[in-house]
Amino acid sequence: MAAATTTRRLRAFKRWMRSQGIDHSDALRLIDHHRANQQQGISVMTVCELHEGDLVATIPKASCLTIKTSRARPVIESAGLEGYLGLSVALMYEKSLGQSSPWFGYLQLLPESEPIPLNWTLEEVESLLSGTELHKILKEDMSLVYEDWKECILPLLASDSFELNPDFFGVEQYFAAKSLIASRSFEIDDYHGFGMVPLADLFNHKTGAEDVHFTSISSHLIPESDEEDNLKNDVYEYVGNTEDNLVSEEYENSGSGEQSTLNFLSTEGSSSVPSAFGDDPAVLEMIMVKDVKSGTEVFNTYGYVGNAALLHRYGFTEANNPYDIVNIDLELVVQWSSSLFSGRHSRMRLSLWRRLDYGGCVSQNSEYFEILLNGEPQVELLILLYIMLLPEEPYRQLDLTVSTAGSLNKSLSLILPGHGNIETEEVPETIKDLLLTKSVRKALLTIANIRDSFYGSNSFEDDIEALKRSCPLRERKLYHSLMLRTSERRILQKLQAYAAAAGAQLSGAVVRKKLKRT
Repeated sequence: MAAATTTRRLRAFKRWMRSQGIDHSDALRLIDHHRANQQQGISVMTVCELHEGDLVATIPKASCLTIKTSRARPVIESAGLEGYLGLSVALMYEKSLGQSSPWFGYLQLLPESEPIPLNWTLEEVESLLSGTELHKILKEDMSLVYEDWKECILPLLASDSFELNPDFFGVEQYFAAKSLIASRSFEIDDYHGFGMVPLADLFNHKTGAEDVHFTSISSHLIPESDEEDNLKNDVYEYVGNTEDNLVSEEYENSGSGEQSTLNFLSTEGSSSVPSAFGDDPAVLEMIMVKDVKSGTEVFNTYGYVGNAALLHRYGFTEANNPYDIVNIDLELVVQWSSSLFSGRHSRMRLSLWRRLDYGGCVSQNSEYFEILLNGEPQVELLILLYIMLLPEEPYRQLDLTVSTAGSLNKSLSLILPGHGNIETEEVPETIKDLLLTKSVRKALLTIANIRDSFYGSNSFEDDIEALKRSCPLRERKLYHSLMLRTSERRILQKLQAYAAAAGAQLSGAVVRKKLKRT
């Protein structure tokens, strides 16, 4: 590993932060890493122990790059642009100003774009992501982003009302701006909306192991009990890129003997920072959520998401990500059913499932079922397969019962009579065992094999070996795409094991019943 240095760009960024009233604790050390022919990155380290509740940074909202603070605000608002689209115009406009931009000291620290798949070529998407959860989504994303540029950005260049530099507003520049915003923006408050938050966007991510929260003092705080479900409204989820973090050069060579003299928050050269940070609605805060030892990197979290979401939004993956999942499209299940039965059979059984008030997860125009990290399928999938495979007479009886029933409310009691009123959200394992008939387990194995075939001719073992040979720094795209492929395919293997294990458990239950009868 190359030695860490204080670089010109980092010194410029620190001077800019002081001029803007951005303040951070002396306990944070900002380090810029250089590696030959590889991406540069910054990391946030501690030079003394930090404790839960410590306030380690304050960032005036006026220093954030938003639609409201950008000089492009008149252009954006007159064009009726808002959200990420408007913020993209603000970012491109400020970059076009060069050193004249109030954010130049911040922008010069950022990469031109983030290495998220949105900026990959179509050939790379096809060759590296085929079969993964991202494959279809990315092609749709690329098309939509291009349409946004064509319909909303291109007219701005043609307008006589605005004098925009076309070199900074082309389709490539728009894709680049979108990647920076996707991986780095925060929701600030109702007035500013989303924006680029200097310093806060430099902390690295670690799933399930965050050290610091980014918080915004808002006019409508969420009750503490709802915090986990509403990270972006109270404690805003970090969406920074893994390659860039921050560091303080002043104490780069400080020894342990100096740590006791460090100020908690440095205010030198920051006279514009309000004195009562905690009560100022114009200030954002970075607060420690657990103790961190000296000499340790300080991490934020981008949320509790699997590798598909991490790669999609931020351009990287994590080994052994506990939030990984695989989706089985409803369309795939219907195709499987239609390969065994008539199209009418599949449509009628699917209709009955919906009349029982069941459905899969829905995202955009897709409906799907989640397979968890341990290979356990969503119970709605088990119920659908069970109904698809019911013999004709039990199906007719169930169809008649549903037709004459009142409120259904996803009750399994109609499907599995004699077991009480069972809600889908709280299905006990014994009931799942009843759904896992021999034919349902066989269906799960077949569907898992079909889903795995989407990855192409390379076996799971081939992908594992390729991942071992790849380098995350020199072959970033290959490495992270293989990490995603292998994590998804491992879950599909666990789905197959789940179906097989369920069969063994059921066989054991049958044997035990026979023994009791004798």
